[in-house]
Amino acid sequence: MAKHGPATTDDIVPEPPTSGGVENAEYTVVARRYRPQQFTQLVGQDAVARSLANAIQNDRVAHAYLFTGARGVGKTSTARILAKCLNCAEGPTISPCDRCPMCVAITAGEDIDVQEIDGASNRGIDEIRAIRQNVAVRPAQSRYKIYIIDEVHMLTGPAFNALLKTLEEPPPHVKFIFATTEVQKIPITILSRCQRFDFGTITPARILNRLQEIVAAEGMNAEIDALKLVAQRAHGSMRDAQSLLEQLLAAGDGQLTVELIHSLLGTATDDRVVAIADGILNHNPATGLQLIAQAAEDGLQMGELLDQLIEYWRYLMLIQATNGQFRDFQLTVEASEQVVAHAQMTTLDTVLAGLEILTSAKNRMKLTGQHQVVLEMTVVRLCRLEEMLSVSQIIQWLKQGGASSAGNLSNLPTRAGAVENLKKNSLTAKNQGIPTPTEKISSNGLNPSEKVELNDATLNRVWSSVKSQAGIMHGGELGKAASIAIRGPNTLVLTFSAHYNHSYDYCSDPKRVAKVEEHLRTLTGSSWNFRLERDQSAGPETARTPSAGEEARSHQEKVKQIPLVKGLLEVLEARLLKVDDEFGSAVATVVDDGDGVSLTGEGASDLENEETMSEGDPFIE
Repeated sequence: MAKHGPATTDDIVPEPPTSGGVENAEYTVVARRYRPQQFTQLVGQDAVARSLANAIQNDRVAHAYLFTGARGVGKTSTARILAKCLNCAEGPTISPCDRCPMCVAITAGEDIDVQEIDGASNRGIDEIRAIRQNVAVRPAQSRYKIYIIDEVHMLTGPAFNALLKTLEEPPPHVKFIFATTEVQKIPITILSRCQRFDFGTITPARILNRLQEIVAAEGMNAEIDALKLVAQRAHGSMRDAQSLLEQLLAAGDGQLTVELIHSLLGTATDDRVVAIADGILNHNPATGLQLIAQAAEDGLQMGELLDQLIEYWRYLMLIQATNGQFRDFQLTVEASEQVVAHAQMTTLDTVLAGLEILTSAKNRMKLTGQHQVVLEMTVVRLCRLEEMLSVSQIIQWLKQGGASSAGNLSNLPTRAGAVENLKKNSLTAKNQGIPTPTEKISSNGLNPSEKVELNDATLNRVWSSVKSQAGIMHGGELGKAASIAIRGPNTLVLTFSAHYNHSYDYCSDPKRVAKVEEHLRTLTGSSWNFRLERDQSAGPETARTPSAGEEARSHQEKVKQIPLVKGLLEVLEARLLKVDDEFGSAVATVVDDGDGVSLTGEGASDLENEETMSEGDPFIE
């Protein structure tokens, strides 16, 4: 049978498990056989080990400790090591002998003075009452009576309350050590009575070193790239890595290869991941879809393939963010060279946007069984990523005058760095005497540098230019007018029909009127007065919104003065379409349907009384 004795990082050679006969049923798994027995053997928890060792050396051992962190990072092992340090026959010491009866019993989990309690199955108040009664009894043979409660967050509220007083003032011969993976579920009253140690996840490099030592101690062979895959798959958990290693060694009959890992785990080879990434970055969705179909036919797990793509895009991000300095890839040499080359084909913003799409797809996979469809859709979106536009890009482009007409978006940038490229190209064009996008008005050919006399013959061309320079929303509303005409000296009149009262109100804003007059002055070189009128031919009643009485209009004006609404109307250059009668008690909804902003729901009375509001307020949707 395998020994349970200590294992050191320099000489990990436990007695190999015997095969055959009855003793084969007592085989001890790798994760238990190579469990750390000293503080120096803890992997990736140097700060915790150093702090506990100093506490023992300085005789400052607390009465209660809380170890928190992810699974398989050494919380329970550290608790056992601390118990041995305190109860060793040669202690208290930071290096327990592992030979005395107390050390041997604690290692085997048989010491009556060191009780390991499962918090999930002993979570009630009755179990805690039993502990309270037993703490008064002195230890049978050891220096301290130690209670190690694993997954302590599983205790019930009454159980925690029953533990409070004993935990705060235990007898001098009692120590409590709690371990949990969900520290947020522990009451603050318990946390304040413990010294807390946070166990971080273990880096793949440290896991890899430990796995190499175990493979050598087991007398087996493993490819270095195979062990890298195991370390990466463990996601920072040493126990997961060791359990997976044992499974793979058993399946491989003592020989661990990369092909074996991919076949058992359903993961893709680095070459296949690189090929999919190459198709995406070259905007070739057909290649990506073909590779995914082949992966599904080969029995690969779509979720695992998505995880590998996320990791690949993480490498792209790290290379971009460090200006090519990052080189710690858990990939083959050939794949590492490819990821560096791929990083030069894109930009950091595009990579970040791709990571957002990939992580969203991961969450979506959890909600559906159509994993292949989700992955295919993700690959297609990544191929078209640089053709997509963010709201900030559109706003920046519009501010720079990049839109050629009020309703035409064909000239918007289609790459992540298009705005910056536009500035550079405009600079070059200016030096060469070529009109830049901000100087051109493509819809009619007018150039602001050449003044045009405004008369009946040129009215349509000039007015088209004004709408173009006004922007998409303002220009679109101006375009809804029934007619435009010159009346009197230097006076331009825009007439709206009775059906476009909202457009009339929007364009009548003094700031927007001033903008139109400024555009006219720029184009014609002279000052023009701009005026808006309603078409009265259908009678006075049609010039107003039939359903909107004076009371409703007064209500709308009040809503417009609300700080939040006023800010929306000004920043978005929007207009208020309607205010529901119910708007006034709890919740308001802001809706932009392309023709303007409407507020529906309840909450006007509350909103009117608000002095300061933010986009995080609960009544905004």
